[in-house]
Amino acid sequence: MNEILNELYQVITDRKKNPKEGSYTCYLFDKGLDKILKKVGEEASETIIAAKNDSKEEIVYEVSDLLYHLMVLLVEKDITLEQIAEELKNRR
Repeated sequence: MNEILNELYQVITDRKKNPKEGSYTCYLFDKGLDKILKKVGEEASETIIAAKNDSKEEIVYEVSDLLYHLMVLLVEKDITLEQIAEELKNRR
């Protein structure tokens, strides 16, 4: 899982540095922090609803959306996955 998260983070970072027309990720960066935060909130709510519905397939789908949007937020705020990993490690 670590590999795919790192790969996705790099793609998101690249989209911010080198915008591509038609890219949803670029659209989020173009709209700014408020739009990114709105999407994080929406995806968090959808994840909660999926968990309440007790559908593993739906939970996996929504958590994937949430992770993606959280990673967009991290890139927007210039926070690395390594910083998150270090914080989690410190909480052990």
